[in-house]
Formats: sequence, C-alpha cells, structure tokens
Amino acid sequence: MKPSIETIEFHGTPALRLNGPRDTSAVVSLLGGQLLSWIAADGRERLFLSEKAVFDGSAPIRGGVPVCFPQFAAQGDLPKHGLLRTRRWEIAAQRSGDDYALVTLAVGDDEASRALWPHAFSADITIMLEADRLDIEFGVDNLGEAAFSFTGALHTYLRVVQVEDVAIEGLYGFSYVDKVDGSGPKKDTGTQLLIEAETDRIYQKASRPLLLQAANLSLGIQADGFPDVVIWNPWVERCAQLADMKPDDWRRMLCIEAAATQPVTVAAGESWSGRQTLVPL
Repeated sequence: MKPSIETIEFHGTPALRLNGPRDTSAVVSLLGGQLLSWIAADGRERLFLSEKAVFDGSAPIRGGVPVCFPQFAAQGDLPKHGLLRTRRWEIAAQRSGDDYALVTLAVGDDEASRALWPHAFSADITIMLEADRLDIEFGVDNLGEAAFSFTGALHTYLRVVQVEDVAIEGLYGFSYVDKVDGSGPKKDTGTQLLIEAETDRIYQKASRPLLLQAANLSLGIQADGFPDVVIWNPWVERCAQLADMKPDDWRRMLCIEAAATQPVTVAAGESWSGRQTLVPL
C-alpha cells in the first residue's frame, strides 16, 4: 500500500496519521506538536504513551515525544519544559512518496508566550517515516531583532517490555550530571548503562550513536545538532507520585532524549535545528 497521510482524532485531539511503507505508521498530535505513536515494520509499538495521559490541553501529554522549548526541565523561570507542550500547532507541510511519509507542524510566539518569554520566534517539528527508520527534526527561527538563548529537548519516551532487562551502549567515557543525587559531572566508566534504580542523567556533549539493547525492541539512536543525551526513568517511588502514570508504568518505559541542556544562542534572523533518528534493529 502506497504511503499516505490522513487527518484523524486521537483520544479526542486532532492529529495526523502517517501510513508508511511496509505497514509502518506514526501519529502526531496538533496539540503540542507531539509524536504519540510509532509502529515499526515488525508491527510493534516503539513509543510509550501513558494510559492515564491527558489530551484536553489542561496538561502536557505524558509519553510519545514531547517538544521541550525554550527551557529544558526546571532550568529557569518558565514552566517545566517550556511553552510548547500544550499549544496548538498548525500543519506546515505534508507529503508522501513511494518509500516515505513526511509531516511538518509549526508554531510561533503569541501574546501569552511573550508575556513569559519576550521573543519573536517560529518553531517546527518534522516527522519523516520510512520502512527502516524514523527521523524527528526540531527547528527554531529567531524572528526578532536581538539574539535569544534557549535550552530544550526531544523528550523521547521509548516502550520496553521490562526496563530492568535493557542496556544502553555508547555512553562510555562521557561526562554526566546525576540529577537524582545532585552529583557530577562525573565520567561514565561502564560499557553498558543498566537501569536498576531511579535514573536521571544528563550526558554532556555525547556525540556517539547509542544502542538500546532490548531484546526484540532494540534500537539504534542517533542525534544531530543536539549536543547532550538525557536518560530518565522514574522507578517505583517517583512513578507512583505522577498522576498521569500508572504505578507500574516505570517498568515499560525509558526516556532517551536528544537535548540541549546548556543555553544555545540564536542570532536575530538566524535559525537552529536538531534531529533524533531511531532505527529498529
């Protein structure tokens, strides 16, 4: 069946479904410009989406690939993870060919955003679905007359069968800050990172491709433009405190985020972009 794009409602919110080659598919919500589903050619869902996620715009959607901008986490005075996760995005482009489907959504500043962050900007997210990979690219244009700085991330929630059984390769030798105990930076000296407790690490300038070893859900992960990698799992106690996650959801998810946790400066009239590529193995 030839790749195509269709307009749908997903849990009551407007969305687009990309129907890709070899029965792959992806769903991206206009609320938050957020990728919510990615079914690879093996028929398996590769993204985690909480069954308790909120889709009415009163809170960010828990799961998929939230877009964090212009602030990562609580590293500033803005709402956690910035201003875009509950905004309505618009369709900027959509097209499909024999071997791909592609959608671009866009959002810009408005009176509400300028009251919190006084800069003129436009941002876009492009999802390109192919038979053997998924590309997610985030771009920012500075439309103002002065430079601005931001932090941000593609906060990717990956679905796993049991997080205790997965391993991440590719982080050896990189320095990280441990946000669980507040320590760091310190150097990762293991050939694999195992998830055995609450994990919240920021790996700085982690330029090497990553391998998520997770049985038949293994992935190759590559970032371009984003200098950092964030690894997050809330584990038992923290997960139980999150109203939009089930108590045992920590076991079925792992966030591997392409991030810019130190300020990135964009000059007036200039642009910036970063990308995360996911490849089923």
